[in-house]
Amino acid sequence: MSAGVVQTSGTEVLRPHAEHAFAAELAALAAQDDRPRPDRWRLSPWAVALYLRGGTLPDGTVITPKYVGPRRVVEVAVSTLATDRALLLLGLPGTAKTWVSEHLAAAVSGDSTLLVQGTAGTPEEAIRYGWNYARLLAHGPDRDALVPSPVMRAMAEGMTARVEELTRIPADVQDTLITILSEKTLPIPELGQEVQAVRGFNLIATANDRDRGVNELSSALRRRFNTVVLPLPESAEAEVDIVTRRVDQIGRSLDLPSAPDGTDEIRRVVTVFRELRDGLTSDGRTKVKSPSGTLSTAEAISVVTGGLALSAHFGDGVLRPGDVAAGVLGAVVREPGTDRVVWQEYLETVVRERDGWQDFYRACREVSA
Repeated sequence: MSAGVVQTSGTEVLRPHAEHAFAAELAALAAQDDRPRPDRWRLSPWAVALYLRGGTLPDGTVITPKYVGPRRVVEVAVSTLATDRALLLLGLPGTAKTWVSEHLAAAVSGDSTLLVQGTAGTPEEAIRYGWNYARLLAHGPDRDALVPSPVMRAMAEGMTARVEELTRIPADVQDTLITILSEKTLPIPELGQEVQAVRGFNLIATANDRDRGVNELSSALRRRFNTVVLPLPESAEAEVDIVTRRVDQIGRSLDLPSAPDGTDEIRRVVTVFRELRDGLTSDGRTKVKSPSGTLSTAEAISVVTGGLALSAHFGDGVLRPGDVAAGVLGAVVREPGTDRVVWQEYLETVVRERDGWQDFYRACREVSA
């Protein structure tokens, strides 16, 4: 556990960190992992990849998949972290970049909490270090007055640091990482000292494709990363599987009952999102307009989870079209002026004519009125 982190009991935590939620799997992997491990890694690269991809250990322990996607994507990401080169996970919103980042850090370092959340207001201190100003005024600059950032702590302890939404951080603050990633050192000029990274240190950053051009990475910084692109699920079946797994995990954490026969509605939501996202119906016969939103897998998970809560608390516990219709509308219509037209056209030309979708059509018409 990270120093200074107050850990509440497992029954009270709404969303446990990956290293706590999947502690049994990580322990089982560590016990049976006889392959070489880089310095300060909790698992070998092979075991880290197995933790992400899922599988069954020789003793019968089932490792649940954390990432459903191309195997090579996981292998390249893990191999990058085994070198001294930082990892940049790039992709559209909702392609599980944060999820993969968290689980990689948990499997490699046993701690996913050394995190810098990137925003337009992220200061340089969030990446380098800050000061305890009360102590600074009382005693002057010394190491006891210095407040280390998550990145500095990761360097000193040989851990994995994470930077979320790197391209949202102002460009001059982004470039604070250049010396850290190239020289593996963080100067502290106020003290005439430096922190040098010990073996095991590395950094995982995430960035959205949609954010390119907001705070574009400098060429100098981009060269310090090995970029791995996380694609959207390649098939509807893969996306349905991802949504089903995550909804089940979230539902259990919220004590929601599992929805019997909920797969039909999950498949329907995924189909709608994929068709509007691709601008083409699944049979390839009809072109449709795409709305302004991303309609990502993460948004599909949110829509279905919301529908599950509706069915549990205000319905009969069975996930039905009326439980997901409002969520679908909210995800599609982000810009009322243009997206509503796109949605109405899709509703009347595609949903209305599709066999077995009449209940969904009526539910969507009702919430769209």
